Amino acid sequence: MEWQEVMERGEKAGVSSSSNGGDEVCAVKEMMDVIDTVGSYVGYRRTQRKECLNLVRRLKLLVPLLEEIKEIYHHKLGSTAGLKTSLVNLKKSLLGAKKLLKKCGCGSKIYLAMESEAVMSSFHAVYDNLNQALDDLQYDELGISDEVNEQVELTRMQLKRAKRRADTQDIELAMDMMVVFSKKDDRNADSAIIERLASKLELHTISDLKAEEVAVRKLVEERGAQNSESIQQIKDLLGKFRQIAGVDETIVLDGPVSSKSLQRCQSLIIPHEFLCPITMEIMVDPVIVSSGQTYERESIQKWLNSKHRTCPKTGQILDHLSLATNFALRNLILQWCEKNNYELPKKDACLRSDGFSAEFIEEISSLVRNLSSREFEVRREAVMNIRMLAKENPDNRILIANYGGIPPLVQLLSCQDSRIQEHTVTALLNLSIDETNKRLVAREGAIPAIIEILQNGTDEARENSAAALFSLSILDENKVLIGGLSGIRPLVYLLQNGTVRGKKDAATALFNLSLNQTNKSRAIKAGIIPALLCLLEENNLGMVDEALSILLLLASHPEGRNEIGRLSFIKTLVRIIRNGTPKNKECATSVLLELGLNNSSIILAALQYGVYEHLAELTKNGTNRAQRKANSLLHHMSKYEHIP
Repeated sequence: MEWQEVMERGEKAGVSSSSNGGDEVCAVKEMMDVIDTVGSYVGYRRTQRKECLNLVRRLKLLVPLLEEIKEIYHHKLGSTAGLKTSLVNLKKSLLGAKKLLKKCGCGSKIYLAMESEAVMSSFHAVYDNLNQALDDLQYDELGISDEVNEQVELTRMQLKRAKRRADTQDIELAMDMMVVFSKKDDRNADSAIIERLASKLELHTISDLKAEEVAVRKLVEERGAQNSESIQQIKDLLGKFRQIAGVDETIVLDGPVSSKSLQRCQSLIIPHEFLCPITMEIMVDPVIVSSGQTYERESIQKWLNSKHRTCPKTGQILDHLSLATNFALRNLILQWCEKNNYELPKKDACLRSDGFSAEFIEEISSLVRNLSSREFEVRREAVMNIRMLAKENPDNRILIANYGGIPPLVQLLSCQDSRIQEHTVTALLNLSIDETNKRLVAREGAIPAIIEILQNGTDEARENSAAALFSLSILDENKVLIGGLSGIRPLVYLLQNGTVRGKKDAATALFNLSLNQTNKSRAIKAGIIPALLCLLEENNLGMVDEALSILLLLASHPEGRNEIGRLSFIKTLVRIIRNGTPKNKECATSVLLELGLNNSSIILAALQYGVYEHLAELTKNGTNRAQRKANSLLHHMSKYEHIP
């Protein structure tokens, strides 16, 4: 879907400031619209695609929070200035995320590859702003439920981890860019390098190059520096891409933007109503959807096949999914083409209505069949290829599932070969990123086999099994299923004895599973608390925040409070409040508050360990949430006579 069209619906969200009684509800609705808008598009530039999809996924986790705030404000007569400010800050951070996603969705591919480090810094700034905005929200005053509070904590944990995580750089792409832009290296004329770059940047078709030229023109307009060195480098490289694609017209970056600039007749402007709102290309087979909007059949069919049930242009929910040919518009397009001597692009006979080539469909179908082959090597190669295809993009995940790939993969989980097990559980992990596939994987009975691999597989298989259980446990029914099938105990064992990555995957899965009250009891009986206390002492792992976040969940359970509230642990909490990072201090204060509200002896012990002065310091210099928790704890402590 074209970014300009997707963003059109949400462009006005958050721009105007309100002053009426329903301001907060309107602001929350605007924020939900922003998340809905960015969530409807997946066509990001390849160099930032993974980071963009991860950011969108994290933004979607905020929807329950916004829904609850909206519901709360429907019953409130007013709010404090602090609440209004915190909502404004959250809205600003979401708009900042939207702006960055838009840049990565329709910006120049060459420029984004050149400036990949700067763009990654922009992502880190967005993560910081979102974290700060979530810090600022006054959850206690709003009356946010414990369940939503816990989900926000999960989101913030992921945002913090995202800033620390650095994906492996595409060294080949970086080297090719360096060679091409080098003035001293004669290899910059090597056509093999140019072709490889064109492929990596997805700039090898006429339509790709057309969109890139438009993006470069806009970049020039925004920067106001047509003759800058970087723009000239982009122009030169784009010219080389055009040459290998067989398009020889000269690029003019300072002229008006024209969607047909790559056609021989550059003065010819196609009427806007003839362009598909999704691809912004002239329609060959226009069809009408139930909302009354017209699209190119191939484009809208692909949209619908991706589980969307709304009109891309209006956002309206479609009453039905039938497509009707727009004969009137098709005739007008044909008449215009004849009058202007314009040749319509020919449809690729190999492409189906869902946008996949017949060759690719056959490849997927063949791989799925080979999963059940009697030949070991055939099965192994098939599962390896499906693992990689499922990792690449959302469409592949849907296609593999639609062609029956999940049942034979589940069967292969029981294969005795450790490598096949490893590839299979990872393939199912990649497929389970799709919401529908989470249910399909669980329905096919994969969870017991995944738990078995978690117990007995190779290190990588165990790590990916834990990650798969986390992915599946996003659905509440799967939280119950995993807990009921004894999946928590092996996760606790991995938390105690796994590799660093295994410990982190296990912690993430256990946090999510512990959102379920029954699973909290199971985790406590499985020995999770001693394992978490050990993590608090292992500073080199950098998992203090994760351990404290899980302990905070468990502290809301009577069994958890009884086991956590030992004097040695209270001493550890006070030490963290004194010497930890700002986030460490915030988490430790939250745990101490949860414990102290239910047990006065814990408050007295903490006071004896000297926590009072550290809490007082936190109220001045801690994070916003730490300040709130510290103030609440000090207020509670004021009831006791043992305060210094």
